[in-house]
Amino acid sequence: MSASAPGPAPGPAEAPDGKPGGAPSLKRAIGPKLLILFVIGDILGTGIYATTGKVAGKVGGALWLPFVIGFVVALLTAASYVELVGKYPKAAGAALYTQKAFKVPFLTFVVAFMVICSGLSSASAAALAFSGDYFREFTEAIPPTLVAVLFVLALASLTLRGVSESVKTNVVLTVVELSGLLVILGIGAWAVLNGDGEPARLTQFEASGTGYALITGVLGATALGFFAFVGFEDSVNMAEETQDPVRTFPRAIFIGVAVTGTIYVLVALVSSLLVDSRTLEGSSGPLLEVVKAGGVDFPPQLFALIALFAVTNSALINLMMASRLCYGLANERVLPRGMGKVHPTRRTPVVGIAFVTVLALGLVSTGEIEGLGDTTSFLLLIVFAVVNVAVLVLRRDRVAHRHFRTPTALPVLGALTALILASPLADRAADVYVRAGVLIALGIVLWGVNRLFMRLRPED
Repeated sequence: MSASAPGPAPGPAEAPDGKPGGAPSLKRAIGPKLLILFVIGDILGTGIYATTGKVAGKVGGALWLPFVIGFVVALLTAASYVELVGKYPKAAGAALYTQKAFKVPFLTFVVAFMVICSGLSSASAAALAFSGDYFREFTEAIPPTLVAVLFVLALASLTLRGVSESVKTNVVLTVVELSGLLVILGIGAWAVLNGDGEPARLTQFEASGTGYALITGVLGATALGFFAFVGFEDSVNMAEETQDPVRTFPRAIFIGVAVTGTIYVLVALVSSLLVDSRTLEGSSGPLLEVVKAGGVDFPPQLFALIALFAVTNSALINLMMASRLCYGLANERVLPRGMGKVHPTRRTPVVGIAFVTVLALGLVSTGEIEGLGDTTSFLLLIVFAVVNVAVLVLRRDRVAHRHFRTPTALPVLGALTALILASPLADRAADVYVRAGVLIALGIVLWGVNRLFMRLRPED
């Protein structure tokens, strides 16, 4: 059932802009078309442009299979997010749903912090991808770490400027990154028509045999490849900046996941057809290898520039998401109220932006693209399992307006598949668990500090 009514109107005690007491609120600047492009732009980007080669290294020439499985898993969880954002069209996303379903503040904070860290590890992976092989097509004179740091700071400045400017920039970058993937598909079509490429690679698996090693290899590749599908969950944190979110989100999220999933599978097929898995694995710019091997006179530097725009888009939206999540959690009293401070003229969450920028800069120095990408997937798969359970628990909570309702079987399957991909069955490096564990431990420390502060100053 599609949504057919907007969210609740402001009550009499609220100011015209939607917040009590006349305090500035977030601006509803995102319409239906912008939201669709936002979702597509958030999903597309670093995952497909930077980690395709690492997925190939895990699974071999059958590179398309992890993306097909990831597509299905993403659709299952996307359906749960659509139902929940329709019921509760507010910022904070998974943390809000966790709190409403389980009413355990500690669990809410851990989930919220995992989402924040997943977005920041994704943005950090994008920063490293930006400073890698794609950037080196132009110059090797600037140290990659410095490039990555300046990249994060520039995007933080844009995020601070305003949501309208950020989302309009997202539209431009989305069109650019889509054009890059269409170039890859065009090169693939040309190769097929001319009999180029190695179709036999499409059925080759890295793991030998057909037993446990093959299963874990495919699961590990799917878990890493799932990094390319994350992003639709970011959009729900923009609910308070979206016009008529109850109506708008179902169409935007489903269209976004369907479009990107189809493109991903086709790009994976072309990549494996034209380039062997070892060459793809060894590059931080794997799609650049496809362009060079495609037999088409397309300037590598032009494609590298397109790829730089693509990873920029991913990082921009993740920084936006994380800062808005801080804002939403502050309004829910899970974080101190100061985290919800909005700039009086720009109407952007200024404290939240500063906080997530510092964390992103820290993560840039802690790993490499594959490790940060896998960390993002691992954290979000756990969150997705919680969200899929939450949607079932919250069926008992009725709201006054109509909204999308997903078939019960989908969140059940979504929770199971997320847990399988987050489990040790998915062959991932130990440093991913260590990094995720450290981040969660940091979150627990912050939760304890916040609780102590609340006790000492309950009036805040």
